[in-house]
Amino acid sequence: MSDNNSTQNLQKLWANDDELFRLVRKELYTAVVGDIMDKLGFLNQFLPPQIMALSEDSFIVGRAMPVLQADVVSGSSKHNSVLNKPFGLMLEALDDLKKNEVYICSGASPNYALWGELMSARAIKLGAAGAIVDGYSRDTNGIRALKFPIFSYGSYAQDQVPRGKVIDFRVPINIKGVNVKPGDIVLGDVDGVCIIPGEAEEKIFTLALEKARGERMVLTKINEGMGAKEAFEKYGIM
Repeated sequence: MSDNNSTQNLQKLWANDDELFRLVRKELYTAVVGDIMDKLGFLNQFLPPQIMALSEDSFIVGRAMPVLQADVVSGSSKHNSVLNKPFGLMLEALDDLKKNEVYICSGASPNYALWGELMSARAIKLGAAGAIVDGYSRDTNGIRALKFPIFSYGSYAQDQVPRGKVIDFRVPINIKGVNVKPGDIVLGDVDGVCIIPGEAEEKIFTLALEKARGERMVLTKINEGMGAKEAFEKYGIM
């Protein structure tokens, strides 16, 4: 079956984000989606491996709401009123989260926490899908009790005030060479976090679903005794 035909067939499986994200949670994972992006030429879509799930069973899929953080020196600014606010625009960014969105933050040195328990509680009320920060999180026990998926460098209690502020949100950001645009799909599990570019999301998820289903079939054949070489030659999957 050609890619075009399979794409047309599988596209009928979701009509909106809720349906797509249910499919992703049920059938997909970062490895298979990453493999498809590699084949399509999207070779730089994984965030650095230091950004890990705070709880091993955490799973995130949602639309990116990028947040730009900057290091600051304590004090006021004559030129930028944002810098005179305790958190900059962090509270505004947090309150602007929408259903199925992921708060994804970059731009600061990783020497203080960019996310905490109270932020998690607010994000849950807004229907957000999770948070990913290029740095540390804190209030770990509280976050785990809330079962809100967080990906970070790990736990570190040092506060961002007076060390950093959010200076903008819903803008393109870059995390260690990976571009993240507002509305890109973010997928995270125990193996890491990848960014699915919005302009290719239908094709990527369609082919990823096809591959994941093929992998399950190959696993069945291997469990029945088929050799790895034979399986690859027959199904093109390993």
